[in-house]
Amino acid sequence: MFKRILIANRGEIAVRIIRTCHEMGIETVAIYSNSDRECLHVQLATQAVCIGPSKSSESYLRMDRIIQVALATGCDAIHPGFGFLSENADFVEMVEACGLVFIGPSAASINALGNKMAARTLMIAGNVPVVPGSLAPLKSLNEAKEIALEVGYPILIKASAGGGGRGMRIAHNESEMESAYNQAKLEAKQCFLNDEVYLEKLILNPKHIEIQILGDHFGNVIHLGERDCSIQRRNQKIIEEAPSCVLTPEIREKMGQAAINAAKAADYTNAGTVEFVYVNGEFYFIEMNTRIQVEHPITEMITGIDIVKEQIRVEANLRLNYTQEQVNFNGVAIECRINAEDFRKGFIPTPGRVEYLHFPGGMGVRIDSLLYQGYRVSPFYDSMVAKIIVHGTTRLEAIRKMRRALEELMITGFTTNQELLYMIMHSKDYVKGNFDTGFIEAHIDEYLQEGAE
Repeated sequence: MFKRILIANRGEIAVRIIRTCHEMGIETVAIYSNSDRECLHVQLATQAVCIGPSKSSESYLRMDRIIQVALATGCDAIHPGFGFLSENADFVEMVEACGLVFIGPSAASINALGNKMAARTLMIAGNVPVVPGSLAPLKSLNEAKEIALEVGYPILIKASAGGGGRGMRIAHNESEMESAYNQAKLEAKQCFLNDEVYLEKLILNPKHIEIQILGDHFGNVIHLGERDCSIQRRNQKIIEEAPSCVLTPEIREKMGQAAINAAKAADYTNAGTVEFVYVNGEFYFIEMNTRIQVEHPITEMITGIDIVKEQIRVEANLRLNYTQEQVNFNGVAIECRINAEDFRKGFIPTPGRVEYLHFPGGMGVRIDSLLYQGYRVSPFYDSMVAKIIVHGTTRLEAIRKMRRALEELMITGFTTNQELLYMIMHSKDYVKGNFDTGFIEAHIDEYLQEGAE
């Protein structure tokens, strides 16, 4: 087993990884930027090293500096968490070239799945259902128009190297195609230094269902069930639950097997997530995230499996602790992301100092956060400051527990999306399971009006 691991990340996910490492008897090295000197992960790690200025490109994205710190502090391995360098194949190769272990999938798998167009091709070969669309990167606007006529409007132009909802544009008809095509290519070039795009039929307001998988270096691949991540704003998830309340046992089994097929097609090891859209009893592969996900705690709550621990074990060349038959699903878990943002003002970020903080507790309540009283939330990074995760025997029990947890949560000093989440938890449509990826857009005016009364 590893003696010391460097966590190439910050905040909440770094805290999450540090906790499991320490439970496993593994020392940790945290890295931090100038503005993160007081961050919680810095205080909890065995050792912490400043990596550079606040700007990510000069700190958390500096692959050379991170590896230098890992070597200088005697680390055996690097855990990337999510975001930043977690899906960067070049970083994986650099880590391994320096004799360190990357706790994640291989560079080959990341390359195969990181390019969305290449991943589509791989899934088709692996007999995984994909959304109808182009089979290769688009060569021209005219080609895009021809394929759009074949699959039918509306369509979605997507960056091949994209992620996080960027490099995506919708065309509802041919008159919108030129603008969508050009804007998608421009944003793809700006965000990913790659203007390659492809086309998919837009599945209007589907369910967004993802399957957590784990694979080891002995050919074992298992899935840990699904998560429904349909409550989103501009492709950014804010509420997730496991399992989905709409899947039948038959669909659940097919989707789980499709996720395993996807992982095997990419020769995938470690933790990953296969994402599908689901509508009218049919599901289609959209992408695979080659890292741990923000919403992984709800899967841990219903399975009792520490996914980070399994990640570390796999890269220590140990077999998975579980076979598929040993994975049991118990109850329902829901996660709400607490973001430092004001939904009444167009979801603008609201960084500030925590003046008072009280987290909810009680049976079946878990908090993953970077916050503590007096901490100043940085304007330089993602606005998510905490995750509330609850577990109940039934979905209704979990919803009621989340309502109670949100009532107990107290954060003063800056605005959060707590009120919005609380209103959603009381929505009749949400309680009945009548929600899809268009839920926020369909209800936001109602919530703005309700909150203003």
